[in-house]
Amino acid sequence: MATDNCDSVNMDPDMELLSDEELEREAEGFKEQGNAFYIKKDYAEAFNYYSKAIDMCPKNASYYGNRAATLMMLCRYREALEDSQQAVRLDNDFMKGHLREGKCHLSLGNAMAASRCFQRVLELEPDNSQVQQELKNADSVLEYERMAEIGFEKRDFRMVVFCMDRALESAAACHRFKILKAECLALLGRYPEAQSVASDILRMDSTNADALYVRGLCLYYEDCIDKAVQFFVQALRMAPDHDKARLACRNAKALKAKKEEGNKAFKEGNFEAAYELYSEALTIDPNNIKTNAKLYCNRATVGSKLKKLEQAIEDCTKAIKLDETYIKAYLRRAQCYMDTEQYEEAVRDYEKVYQTEKTKEHKHFLKQAQLELKKSKRKDYYQVLGVNKNATEDEIKKAYRKRALLHHPDRHSGASPELQKEEEKKFKEVGEAFSVLSDPKKKSRYDSGQDLEDDGMNMGDFDANNIFKAFFGGPGGFSFEGNSASGPGNFFFQFG
Repeated sequence: MATDNCDSVNMDPDMELLSDEELEREAEGFKEQGNAFYIKKDYAEAFNYYSKAIDMCPKNASYYGNRAATLMMLCRYREALEDSQQAVRLDNDFMKGHLREGKCHLSLGNAMAASRCFQRVLELEPDNSQVQQELKNADSVLEYERMAEIGFEKRDFRMVVFCMDRALESAAACHRFKILKAECLALLGRYPEAQSVASDILRMDSTNADALYVRGLCLYYEDCIDKAVQFFVQALRMAPDHDKARLACRNAKALKAKKEEGNKAFKEGNFEAAYELYSEALTIDPNNIKTNAKLYCNRATVGSKLKKLEQAIEDCTKAIKLDETYIKAYLRRAQCYMDTEQYEEAVRDYEKVYQTEKTKEHKHFLKQAQLELKKSKRKDYYQVLGVNKNATEDEIKKAYRKRALLHHPDRHSGASPELQKEEEKKFKEVGEAFSVLSDPKKKSRYDSGQDLEDDGMNMGDFDANNIFKAFFGGPGGFSFEGNSASGPGNFFFQFG
């Protein structure tokens, strides 16, 4: 039972004139008023009156117990814990005092201390069902702590967040659990949630080094490195032995310096050095997703300058894997696809970009890629003649002469039916190619990707022999004559 000792301690001088009985009566009056306000849920006033009762009788355990209950309702668990501990110091058999101390310990995340308090309650009241449930809650918190520790070691940050959410259901005021949850949210890239948790703690305790560290970590992972360093430095001022803050601060400074060196080398045109510097920066902190995505994209830009197009495409893909919203990486990869004539892939990337940001520039890129894709699906007349796309008129004529004579059906009259059919097909394609590329208007339409049928040319009805005869000057202008002495497939050309 709670003691009712009213020895005067730090008492108002006027109160010293009252007898112990009068002090006790006065204190009980304050307690009753406190109870009335507590019932009305006016906990601030209840706190004031319980404090007055304690001032009158500072060795009464029940008054501390009542004030502890009020402080718990005000979520002031540390102060409530102190009052509960004082209550049981005054009366070790005060069951409610032990129960409230246990609840405070549990709310603050100290489940082992909570269990000891609850065990003491069961010694006093073995059948207390409420404390039996509280004991189970404490055991659950201990288990979630254990699981979270294992999860963190395995870098299973989602598991840690889950465990901390469950633990916080019983330990709502535990900053340690909240910080661990926030750190894992940051490591998962859920920065707004992590910052919200850290900011809530800092509003209550602006010197909390762990919360300062997490706040800096979020900024660091969002590529706001200068601001992040400020928070890491502040955390180290509050806690000089904070290893995580020290490591993060060192990584942040190193990453910034290496990235800036790479940028400088790129601007100076020293692409090989820039490529190496970006590669070194990528080894500093694999967890910094956003900065590493930018580094991969930067290295892809350098790679494209060095004509390492396949490596550039791979780097862009890595950047996109880290940050699926990174438009610059999609644009860089699309350009690399265009440069390597992988037009379907380029169209896919430009479509993704245009769906995200519908700008005129992105629309132009998409249309250009679609045009090149369309052109790539047609016969490549330049390839048929064996010339490049910048070939002159004379080069086109020479190429036609060579290919037309090479594939002319008369030259292969002694070959197998299959080979004759194949050479006849090639001869027709050579004629088609020449008829288009030798006509400036048709060539322009072909180069721009327009359909030749729109120009009145039906390639299905095309006669390659007419082109051949016109080119070589009509009948009598040439002849293929077999030489039996030379064997089949050997010919000489006679021009008129």
